[in-house]
Amino acid sequence: MAGRKKQEIITFKADASLADAMRGIPNRSEFIRSAILASLQGICPLCRGTGMLSLDQYRHWSSLASNHALVECSQCHAMHIRCNAEGGREEVHGR
Repeated sequence: MAGRKKQEIITFKADASLADAMRGIPNRSEFIRSAILASLQGICPLCRGTGMLSLDQYRHWSSLASNHALVECSQCHAMHIRCNAEGGREEVHGR
């Protein structure tokens, strides 16, 4: 058992519709782990998924935002941050 990481059990409540939707999934634990890990990859690095910035985070963001712009990509329409120091050129897809 040397080298094996200790696992922690985390439980959550699921309403009837979620429980019904998950019936038939062969390994629900693995499915849930994969879904959570995938979701965490897309979490906002500033608010860490809360949707809110603390006053200190907002001050740091404001400083960054003074030299950057929030823009929509003309190709995929995703919002992203563009540095104004780069001359405002659009990021090229595929690179």
